[in-house]
Amino acid sequence: MRSRALLHLLAVAAAAVSAALLIASSPASAFDGLEDMRQWCDRVEKKTPVYADEDPDDDDHMPSRPTSYDDNQFSKKVKGLYKHKKGRSYGKPRRPGRKLDEVLNALTLTNAAAKKASADPPIIVVAKDGTGHVSTVQAAVNRIPKGNKKRVVIFVKKGIYREKVRIPKTKPFITLKGEGAALTYIQWGDTASTKGPDGKNLSTYGSASVAVESDDFIALDIAFKNTAPAPQGGEFGKQAVALRIQGDRAAFYRCSFFGAQDTLYDRAGRHYYYKCYIEGSIDFIFGNARSLFVKCHMHSIATPFGSISAHKRMEPSENTGYSFVYSVVTGSGTIYLGRAWGPYSRVIYAYTYFDNIITPQGWNDFGLPANQKKVFYGEYKCFGPGADRTGRVAWSYKLTSKQARPFLSLGFIDGKEWVSKQ
Repeated sequence: MRSRALLHLLAVAAAAVSAALLIASSPASAFDGLEDMRQWCDRVEKKTPVYADEDPDDDDHMPSRPTSYDDNQFSKKVKGLYKHKKGRSYGKPRRPGRKLDEVLNALTLTNAAAKKASADPPIIVVAKDGTGHVSTVQAAVNRIPKGNKKRVVIFVKKGIYREKVRIPKTKPFITLKGEGAALTYIQWGDTASTKGPDGKNLSTYGSASVAVESDDFIALDIAFKNTAPAPQGGEFGKQAVALRIQGDRAAFYRCSFFGAQDTLYDRAGRHYYYKCYIEGSIDFIFGNARSLFVKCHMHSIATPFGSISAHKRMEPSENTGYSFVYSVVTGSGTIYLGRAWGPYSRVIYAYTYFDNIITPQGWNDFGLPANQKKVFYGEYKCFGPGADRTGRVAWSYKLTSKQARPFLSLGFIDGKEWVSKQ
């Protein structure tokens, strides 16, 4: 496993070097200039956020890398400032001091409702070793009352939490904070064909290791994983979701999502992903949400064929779609940028590096030629060996600046009202 991880890291490093060379020769506007060069260097040095150099399934060999992107200040301040008492019940948390209030303010959404909800948020600490309020993430969720109107921070100490977690619609304003995407994992191994308590198949929807159905959810510095093996050719019912998100106004910062077929079920709502790592093989980002992915890394483990996205926009009136901006695509196999799960599927990539794994056609109509006249698939100022549009399908677009503009900023998800910088 370590050899495989080392090869993976070397491959990522090679892709990063290639991208850095391309960035250096590209216009400054193409990839945020020097700042993004530094971030690329970060990914191939000790700050690499999500590539575990040891087997994450082995409790005795937790990844030894630092917290992702050096973002460990929250953990230090929580440990230093928030002294909980073992067994303290939810509803009577110790009031955080002024300094911790300032730390927590950085975790809140910025719309009026969220600001009101986020005043003096309580913290529930999850620790496998018994030093927290509870030892499982689901137990922390269960402590939060239905109809919750106040932001609650669930701080998950480093470790592998082997459990299936569900956050119901009745529990909004939850922040889930780990100690780093290489240090804190929530994982389970169900597939679509796994039998549920009623003896029926769980389906793709029910296979999720973590399901978030509530609004105003935030996740930071944590990994979500489905441990089911990647499906072999001809296998059915092997869809295995790491995280399903269907609440509105959800934000993910420096998170990782591991799976194979159908890793991230981005089902419904407006979502923001920042500096996240998403790994899979077939349709590993799918659903009908309206989501903006900024400076994210999509990594294919397809053998031999796969696809990054499968968007399910069903009607032209639906204001949904996926936008990938200042991101990177690496990995194995030959993959599509997107497949038309819905007839009006809408996906764009802008200022994004494509490794040489992108099929020349670029896009797939899901076996339904009628979709070709309805989908909106576009690329804008992308670069790398996979960005050559010579063989692209005629029904995809090389976007103009005017066509691309609506997809490039927080305005695409109405995020100026609710997304905060982390």
